[in-house]
Amino acid sequence: MPITSRAAIVREAPGEFEIADVEVGDPRQNEIRVKMVAAGMCHSDYHMMTGDSVAGYLPMVCGHEGTGVVESVGPNTPGWEVGDAVVFTWIPSCGKCRWCTTGMTNLCDRGRYLLAGHRFDDEDSYRFALPDGTEVGQMCQVGSFSEYTLVSVDSAIKLPKNGDLEKLWLLGCGVGTGWGSAVYAAETQPGDVVIVMGIGGIGINAVQGARHAGAVAVIAVDPVEFKREAALELGATHAFATIDEAADFARSITNWQGADRVIVSVGVVSGEHVAQAVSAIRKAGVAVIAGIAPDSESSIPISPLELTRYQKRIQGTIYGHANPRADVLKQLQMYDSGQLKLDELITRMYSLDEINEGYRDMVEGRNIRGGILF
Repeated sequence: MPITSRAAIVREAPGEFEIADVEVGDPRQNEIRVKMVAAGMCHSDYHMMTGDSVAGYLPMVCGHEGTGVVESVGPNTPGWEVGDAVVFTWIPSCGKCRWCTTGMTNLCDRGRYLLAGHRFDDEDSYRFALPDGTEVGQMCQVGSFSEYTLVSVDSAIKLPKNGDLEKLWLLGCGVGTGWGSAVYAAETQPGDVVIVMGIGGIGINAVQGARHAGAVAVIAVDPVEFKREAALELGATHAFATIDEAADFARSITNWQGADRVIVSVGVVSGEHVAQAVSAIRKAGVAVIAGIAPDSESSIPISPLELTRYQKRIQGTIYGHANPRADVLKQLQMYDSGQLKLDELITRMYSLDEINEGYRDMVEGRNIRGGILF
């Protein structure tokens, strides 16, 4: 039978999150219905609320990070049972397309439906509805800002039943995206000098990734002092309020060559941020763009000659080039062994009713990571 659930929905953008009762359907084949434990408040969900990212369908239940416990399993769905602990992966992986079969599950063809609201296999198929029958979409086919959600097993990764689900939601997006941006996308090498622009949910984990990869200098950039202090506690060697200060320092310790890698992880990326990153890197350096830009942003003020003459590279990344099905469990092992910090990332947990307060705290720089505890 369908379950009534309280959820945070976006009816129009720009706007605010609204708490509403929704009906969550029964799981179909290869689907599970999950009772949520915790959800992450990522900047990407805020982009949906502001309209910087354009939803394919409204109203929509937002949220794409989360952990929970399987409440029911669809028919003919082997490998899953009631009581399983799960963390969501916000890009489903089919295991069959060109990208999945070559190990790039973060580029699975099903990712084209992330903001569509409906299921990847049926454009008329929604799993949430308002009491009046209005269908409600799911961000990234997850919709974790709900007491219960219904997902494809392609969007779920099984966790140990003794895992701390009040913290492991971090592995679903922010940790993997940030850590992978430094380790995989930037290809940070031992001895490198790395600048991380923007110390939020992605940037703080890019700091951890750069240190794990052996960077001798990890330079954090953020105008908020609290975030700079947090970066220093989690692995940054230096911290500055502006990219100009960071770039000058990087040059001063590299015979005026510049940083080897710059990771752009500011909350709202502009073309100017990309240009600043490219200016800060040395010859043959890499600027990784990990943050999200508004759909309206369409130009980067960079001289093509600079790219040619100095062999610089601009590298986009989604999910930090990570393979979530493998990397989430690797990162869990790193956490269990003390090599990856998670507890220190969470500034505050909010109730579902406090979601708009939580996002105001994020925008105003009062938290590194905020989450919803159900």
